[in-house]
Amino acid sequence: MSRFKEALDSGKFVVTAEIGPPKGVNIEPMKHHVSLLKDVVDAMNITDNQSSVLRYPSLGGALLVKEMGGEPILQMTCRDRNRLALQADLFFAYSRGIRNVLCLTGDAVVVGDHKQAKGVFDLDSVQLLDTLQILADGKDLAGNQLDGVPRFVKGAIVTPEARPLEPQLVKFEKKIDAGADFIQTQAIYDLNNFRSFMDYARKFKVKILAGIVLLTSAGMAKFMNKNVPGIFVPEALIDELAGAPKGKALETGIGIAARMIRTIRKEKIADGVHIMAIGKEETVPRILELAA
Repeated sequence: MSRFKEALDSGKFVVTAEIGPPKGVNIEPMKHHVSLLKDVVDAMNITDNQSSVLRYPSLGGALLVKEMGGEPILQMTCRDRNRLALQADLFFAYSRGIRNVLCLTGDAVVVGDHKQAKGVFDLDSVQLLDTLQILADGKDLAGNQLDGVPRFVKGAIVTPEARPLEPQLVKFEKKIDAGADFIQTQAIYDLNNFRSFMDYARKFKVKILAGIVLLTSAGMAKFMNKNVPGIFVPEALIDELAGAPKGKALETGIGIAARMIRTIRKEKIADGVHIMAIGKEETVPRILELAA
């Protein structure tokens, strides 16, 4: 049974957090982050070569979370593996007690650090969601009967700040039709825009967790506005970060994240939040403490 699914079904305000694996085999910092988070969040995502940058694998990280008593969400991108490898990894994950999967198409290879790699993209995120359902029905993608059936809690993402938004909404509905149980959004900072998106999203029977990316400086916020599609940090937040006393920008960013979480929970805008601290996972307990 998935503890994460139990939390989603309970009606409580659900909190997940993201853990970035190391670039190498030193997993001690990751173990430290898992130990800090496993008792304060409902589940932990392990990123899968995020931004097409080589890292310790999501599957290995998810197993580590499981071994340490946490609840893992296995992130799977379609960029690096064909349908044979994806299905095989899902078999392995399920056999080792992993019950939650976030389905991603994956960033383009050219944005990462191995630009000569060949992107696979045999499936996309919607087709991977379909695959999870086909496996749960007892067959593989070639129609062969399975000896033992994996049944996962199925997740996907959406970008509420995308402009134009319409293509995102089309794919969002396809993900719902493919059986997504939960949606974690990309970073949101304009709560008025997010409320409008949620007015639309509430038509569908799916749990939605608002993505909160920790802002560490005004420079980071400006960089994301300029370079990261689908993210918009309002000028008021940039000014708040810029006006922080020297050495206090991170603490200001922690306060902004906590304030947003508190509003989302108090106004019941979404079913929970997904916190992405991007290398500063140790700040998540503080964020949640201030958000209480």
